[in-house]
Amino acid sequence: MSAKRKSAKTTAAKAGERSTEQHNDDLQRCWPQPYLGLSHDMLIYHDTEWGTPCYDSQALFERLALEAMQTGLSWNTIINKRKAIDSAFHDFDIERVAHMDDEIPELMENKAIIRNRRKIEATIHNARIALDLGMPLADYIWSFAPDGPHINSPKSREEVPAVTQESIDMSKAMKKAGFKFVGPTTMYAYMQSMGMVNDHLQGCFRCPEINN
Repeated sequence: MSAKRKSAKTTAAKAGERSTEQHNDDLQRCWPQPYLGLSHDMLIYHDTEWGTPCYDSQALFERLALEAMQTGLSWNTIINKRKAIDSAFHDFDIERVAHMDDEIPELMENKAIIRNRRKIEATIHNARIALDLGMPLADYIWSFAPDGPHINSPKSREEVPAVTQESIDMSKAMKKAGFKFVGPTTMYAYMQSMGMVNDHLQGCFRCPEINN
């Protein structure tokens, strides 16, 4: 394991050790206080995961699936349903998800998850594609960032792009590989969620933590 990957995992581990009540503190985040409309789980996600480099294939597959499910919905909605979604999809074990066709009727009856048949079928399909890559999913995903995570450190939310040339190129390559629900905008959100880019705002306490 490279020093860069060890450092990223150490950063994530330290972030995960924080109290789940930390959003009651005076730390500055990417949103101004009070955090109206943002759930407790959403704030914890911001504080411990978003923008933090992730190199675990199963975790990367989960985030890829969640980004696909988010299409047309708010990320707050997805995070609020995350535990139920993870449970329904066997914690996104790629091998198990690839063989979930018989479970689709049950998933469509599960009110705790996103009951969109196209998204459910795409998740199962994408698991099969991931298994056929000939390499771990993490190696494949990070091949799109050979120089490692990109630090943006925008000054305001208005400076955060919805799509970049990198996400366009990633989208084209993943579509060619057979993945579904991997448009350029979805791919940029994915790059943010798994720490390929750090878009925490300047002034947010997570920005320097991840950069260091």
